[in-house]
Amino acid sequence: MATAAQWIAGARLRTLPMAVAPVLVGSAAAWELGGFHAGRAVLALVVALALQVGVNYANDYSDGIRGTDDVRVGPLRLTGSGAAPAGQVKAAAFACFGLACLAGLALVAWAGTWWLIAVGVLAVAAAWYYTGGRRPYGYLGLGEVFVFVFFGLVAVLGTTYTQALAVSGPAWAGAVGCGLLSTALLMANNVRDIPTDREAGKRTLAVRLGDTAARWSYVAMVAVALVLPLAFTGEHPWLWLVLLAGAVAVRPARTMLASTERRDLIPVLRLTGVLGLAYAVLFTVGLVA
Repeated sequence: MATAAQWIAGARLRTLPMAVAPVLVGSAAAWELGGFHAGRAVLALVVALALQVGVNYANDYSDGIRGTDDVRVGPLRLTGSGAAPAGQVKAAAFACFGLACLAGLALVAWAGTWWLIAVGVLAVAAAWYYTGGRRPYGYLGLGEVFVFVFFGLVAVLGTTYTQALAVSGPAWAGAVGCGLLSTALLMANNVRDIPTDREAGKRTLAVRLGDTAARWSYVAMVAVALVLPLAFTGEHPWLWLVLLAGAVAVRPARTMLASTERRDLIPVLRLTGVLGLAYAVLFTVGLVA
């Protein structure tokens, strides 16, 4: 029986800033459009957090039963380590998905945007089939694409639209930025796991690109995310503040390029989460200042 501390570790709390960031950015864009709504923002945050924890447990379960996590460098995996029965981890994943669905239904009902139910269904399906099902797309090198779409574009633009019933140029810039940073976090995780993933037949994008190119792709994604909002500094000059997040990006970027031990990449995940949150806070201040 897993302890409470082990369940918390399995939830991978270091990834949660990447769930908070798009809601902050999307709400800031709604504010800029004159449509900020605190209640709907809170519901969007519940959806984002529940989906993030759900996909973490789902990944733990699916990789665990496939044996992908039997030999790994990194934090605890509940299923692979035997700390919790696979069925319990799967149930925890679907409980989180259920909470996300309930909060999402409340959000679209409040906003009157019923067509977004279809987007929500796709988001839950994407969360499960990342490593679940017979042909998980995460094993085919498509994980980064879906993370960019759902934890960037959908999360930010959905948050903005359910509040303001419109989207804007800055909302798109923030959506792309959040998507790239979430993708960079996934890339850092997958670079660390290249040897074990390759052996297990998990062809992530990092495996397909190779070690060096995958590491440089992390740096490129972070750089584009930081620079993109500057396109709107003519209208919102305080968006230059986003560049301050570059100070947080220096250490993980250096580690990605210079580390020789896979274990050295573990702190990069936490630092990338901090970077994502710093980016979102600075973007929010820059847009509403």
